[in-house]
Amino acid sequence: MKPEEIVLDKTCCICPEQYDAIYDDATIAYLRLRHGHFTVQCPDVGGRLVYSANVDGDGCFDNEHEREFHLQ
Repeated sequence: MKPEEIVLDKTCCICPEQYDAIYDDATIAYLRLRHGHFTVQCPDVGGRLVYSANVDGDGCFDNEHEREFHLQ
């Protein structure tokens, strides 16, 4: 699996900003930013926490640089 083959489907724009990561027509991760904390769980909500970070935004990323960095 190559990162460029993973599609992020933005399922909510704000409070929380969240995405489903799709690969080969299957959801492989759930990404969410809420209350200044960004998390990635696999394979879906309630799955194994594989990434977390505190960010400037509360319910959405404050800027595109921060969004791009964490969504990579």
